[in-house]
Amino acid sequence: MPFETHEENGLVWLTAPNLSGVRHGFSTRLGGVSPAPWNSLNLRPGMGDGRDAMLTNYRRFCAVLGLETEKTVLSKQIHETTVRVCTLEDAGKGLFRERDYSADALITNTPGLALFVFSADCGTVLLHDPEARAIGAVHAGWRGCAGGIVEKTVQELVRYFGVKPERLRAALGPCIGACCFETDGDVPSAMRKALGQDAEPYLQRRGSKWHVDLEGLNRQWLLRAGLAPEQVESAGLCTGCRPDQFWSHRKMGENRGVQCAAISI
Repeated sequence: MPFETHEENGLVWLTAPNLSGVRHGFSTRLGGVSPAPWNSLNLRPGMGDGRDAMLTNYRRFCAVLGLETEKTVLSKQIHETTVRVCTLEDAGKGLFRERDYSADALITNTPGLALFVFSADCGTVLLHDPEARAIGAVHAGWRGCAGGIVEKTVQELVRYFGVKPERLRAALGPCIGACCFETDGDVPSAMRKALGQDAEPYLQRRGSKWHVDLEGLNRQWLLRAGLAPEQVESAGLCTGCRPDQFWSHRKMGENRGVQCAAISI
């Protein structure tokens, strides 16, 4: 099923129907208070819009999802494959307290704790096992994808919380599409090394460049990890094609914000 678009007081966000039993959302760049060029819902700490604007943006986004801003846990992304198990001891890290970790994926079974990962072209994946009552949030850019972070996150959910992959529900957020993800041969080479022949449908040569379907590759990792195909839903939205709605590193460079994917039991 397609993702659903919601709007409240100018703030626009997306949800996945298969995650309807858990609080979650994928933000857009719409509905915040940050000035240009971070206008308007920037969720990227340390930018020129200032801390007050960023905190207001977080409070607005958390409010529409029914989350407590003080119980957010922010990933600290370095394009690697570290998965962090989060507890109440981590509440507020990234917003109100320093992060004493780096992790591109977060998992928990703690009610009320809200896991946040970020993107400005990279893939994001939200995971939920309604029986084990466990969740995960994954940042999966091309390096993380090639490193198998999506499959590793599923394995850690199994190891720590007794999740069953066939019960897991997954949602792949907006990311750069094959239409805009143009690259040299290093990315296809890394994907082939990681996924073998399973990578081929998501790699297309166009002249001297390759076009890469990052969403499709992350979906392939979910299937390899044991998820049922019908339990995986995708936004099917390219961040590069929609700079009016999403932040895109390729289209905007470093002087831009980020959108998030957030989930909480």
